Amino acid sequence: MLSAIVLLIAAILDYLIGDPWGWPHPVQVMGWVISRLSKFFLQLCRQSHTQRIAGIILALVLIIGSGGVGWLIVQVARWLHPLLAIATESILLASCFAFRSLRNAAVDVLTPLTAKDLTLARQTLSKYVGRDTENLPESEILRAVLETVTENATDGVIAPLFYAIIGACIPGVGAVPLALAYKASSTLDSMVGYRELPYTYIGWFSARLEDCLTWLPCRLTVLTLGLLSKKPLYVWRICRRDAVADPSPNSGWSECVYAAILGVQMGGTNWYRGVPKPKPLLGDSIHPIKATHIDHALQLTRYCFLLWLGIAIAILLLI
Repeated sequence: MLSAIVLLIAAILDYLIGDPWGWPHPVQVMGWVISRLSKFFLQLCRQSHTQRIAGIILALVLIIGSGGVGWLIVQVARWLHPLLAIATESILLASCFAFRSLRNAAVDVLTPLTAKDLTLARQTLSKYVGRDTENLPESEILRAVLETVTENATDGVIAPLFYAIIGACIPGVGAVPLALAYKASSTLDSMVGYRELPYTYIGWFSARLEDCLTWLPCRLTVLTLGLLSKKPLYVWRICRRDAVADPSPNSGWSECVYAAILGVQMGGTNWYRGVPKPKPLLGDSIHPIKATHIDHALQLTRYCFLLWLGIAIAILLLI
C-alpha cells in the first residue's frame, strides 16, 4: 500500500515540479563522486588492464553505494516518522524520473525556433546535445530535439520506473534503492562510458552494464508503445529492420519505435567538434519532422509511463 502511494506521489511531483533549479539533486552527488573517483583511478592506473579493473570498482562502488545510501536514508526517515518516510521516498524517487526535464528541454529549444530565432535555438540546443549546433538548419534542430526526447525516454523515464516497480515488489527493499542504483549506472555511462581516451578502459564496464540494465525495459517500452499506437506489428517490423543497425543496443530501439509511430526518419550524419559521425537511418521519411511530432513523442512517453504506473499500483495493492 505504501509503495503504491510513493510511486503515485513521485510521479505527480515529477510531472508538476520536475527538478527545481538550484535544489540539490542525487545525480549531482553521483556526478561529483564519479568525477573524483575517475580522476583518482586514471592517475593511479596507467595500464589498460588495471584501468579495466578500476572501472569495475568505480561502477560497483557508485551503483551499490547509491542504492545503499538511498535505502539508509529511507530507513532513518521511517524510524523518525512514517509520514516523513513517505515524503522522503517520494522526493528521492521523483528525482529519478526525468519526464518534466525532457519536456522543459524540448520547450526551451522549440520556443526560439518557433519565433524563427535560429541563433538562440542553436545556442539553447547546445546545452542538451553533444553534437555541433552552430550551423544547424531548422530541420536538423528539430531532428536533434526529437532524437534527444526519444533516446532519453527509456533511460530517463521508463527504465527508472521499471526498476522502482521491481524494488517496490521486493519486501524490505522498496522503490528508491533500485531506481537510484539504475540512475547511478546511467550517470556513469554518460560520464565515463566512452570509447575515446581517457575513458576507453575505465569506462568499458559502466557502458556494458548500463546496456544490460536498460535492455529489458527498452524492449518492454517498444512493445508498450507499439500497442499504444495500435499498429504493433508494423512498429516491431520497422524496429527489427532499422534499430539493429545502431551501434547502441538500446538507443536505436528507443528512437526507432517513435520514428515508426510518427512516420518520420531519424539518424543521419552528426558533427562532433568538426568531425562527422554517421548514424543509421531509423524509420521511413513519410513526414518531415515538425514540432508537433516532438509533442506527440512526449505524449506517447507520458502514456507509456502512466500505463506502467497504473499496472504497478494495481499489482502492489493486490499484494
